[in-house]
Amino acid sequence: MSLELTPEQVKRIEINRLRAKAKQREKEQASSSSSTPNANNKRPLGVTPAASTSPTAASKSSGKLQRDSRLGKYFDYDLSKMVNSKGGFLMEDGKEVDEEMRAKEKERERQRARQNAEPPIYLDPSMNPKCQDCGTVDIDHTYKKVFGCLVCNKCKNEKPERYSLLTKTECKEDYLLTDAELRDQDVMPHLLKANPHKSTFANMMLFLRYQVEEFAWKKWGSAEALDAEWEKRVAEKKKKKNKKFEESLRELRRRTRETVWQRRKDEEHKHIFGAVEKGPDGVGQQVCHTCGFTIEIEEL
Repeated sequence: MSLELTPEQVKRIEINRLRAKAKQREKEQASSSSSTPNANNKRPLGVTPAASTSPTAASKSSGKLQRDSRLGKYFDYDLSKMVNSKGGFLMEDGKEVDEEMRAKEKERERQRARQNAEPPIYLDPSMNPKCQDCGTVDIDHTYKKVFGCLVCNKCKNEKPERYSLLTKTECKEDYLLTDAELRDQDVMPHLLKANPHKSTFANMMLFLRYQVEEFAWKKWGSAEALDAEWEKRVAEKKKKKNKKFEESLRELRRRTRETVWQRRKDEEHKHIFGAVEKGPDGVGQQVCHTCGFTIEIEEL
């Protein structure tokens, strides 16, 4: 005898079956141990509860990982806010880049680059310039272009008394040349070099020794006349220095005398008292008209 189930009964049976299946799955998960391997012979994954004593359990008190002090000090930079200064370093956004300094440095580089360009060398030896001392074609092209001097590196190094370079200061102090004469490229050609103190400073001006000497001999008449003028200026400079020292010494002596005289005058001061005046308390007083010294006079 078969019983027919109503749709409601079928639905209730299916719901009970699913609930029983879910309870069976929960029992299996609860009964399974962490040491029991799974089908892949691995320990099953699970979440370690916060109340567990396991070393891998999360700590409630620990918020941020502490940095190891052995790593030393360091600074945090946001590279997205960095600006490339084109000078070998990075600058933070917001800090002004000195555009004027950068423009000066580029201008110094352009000035030096104009002189460093070397001319071509021809295959025909007769077309190449030759050294004026030894006749070789291996000349210094920088000397040729800047000073118009045909000299090779060997002769240049062997004859420093003729081909060495002088600075602007040496030309002014030793050969008594002026700034206007040294800055005239047609009269005194010069080589530009980077300033060793700072790249943004003005380029160094270097002059060829024999050209400086020829111009100085022509200006002063001869080497002896230049020496006489140099000694005369040194003597005048020394005289001015001594005069300034003597004036400072006289001023010091004058101030010393005035101080001593004033101290003596203070020591020789004599009080000049006026008439006797009665104060608020009825006591008589006399005041010195010069220094303001006051004495009290008791009435008899």
